[in-house]
Amino acid sequence: MSNGDIFLGEVIGTAILILFGAGVVAAVVLNYSKAKDGGWIVIAFGWGFGVMAGAYTAAPLSGGHLNPAVTIGIAVDTGKWDKVPLYIAGQMVGAVLGAVLCWLVYLAQFQANAEEEIAQPTLGIFSTTPTIRNPVANLITEIIATVALVLPILAFGLTKGLGESGTAVLVVSFLVVGIGLSLGGPTGYAINPARDLGPRIVHALLPIPNKGTSDWGYSWIPVVGPLIGGALAGLIFNVAF
Repeated sequence: MSNGDIFLGEVIGTAILILFGAGVVAAVVLNYSKAKDGGWIVIAFGWGFGVMAGAYTAAPLSGGHLNPAVTIGIAVDTGKWDKVPLYIAGQMVGAVLGAVLCWLVYLAQFQANAEEEIAQPTLGIFSTTPTIRNPVANLITEIIATVALVLPILAFGLTKGLGESGTAVLVVSFLVVGIGLSLGGPTGYAINPARDLGPRIVHALLPIPNKGTSDWGYSWIPVVGPLIGGALAGLIFNVAF
């Protein structure tokens, strides 16, 4: 894979991931959306389908990491770090682009939200927020949830038939749905630093009326937690498998 292919693949794939993921949250929480109050199961499946669409699109170009935690986990396992900055740069650019596209899709709903008597905070559409703000507990949740993502992804690579049949990405997509349903309650399961930080930057910069805070005090947890989790998953895989 050339450097250009890797960067472009990660930009496109991550943009699709965030467009679907942020889009399903916007669909469920914003007033005047046809999916209003669709619930957590809808959100979990929307993110899973976003992983499927983004990873299948990016796979021919970059392998479809779409997540710095996955990239770090692979690097820890293989010892190959030279392409890591390129992957992460593409993922961050793609996450920013996807968040902007989501805002454009729901532009009218964002405006209508601002005109409500009590406007809803919009950060949760773009990034994660904890249900109970406890930095230690929140960090532990993100670490464990990311290990639960990256370790199976690495193990799936040992199953030859998944790669040959092209179903590995589909299995990973359902894995993300499962993590959302089982482990997403405490923090909203960032499990991906680019997925959280890129859209949070977009939320801070976009002219969204009455958008509320971007909560930079919490922003380090969905970055540091998944990075630690990805590295731990790579280490566990290297030792155990």
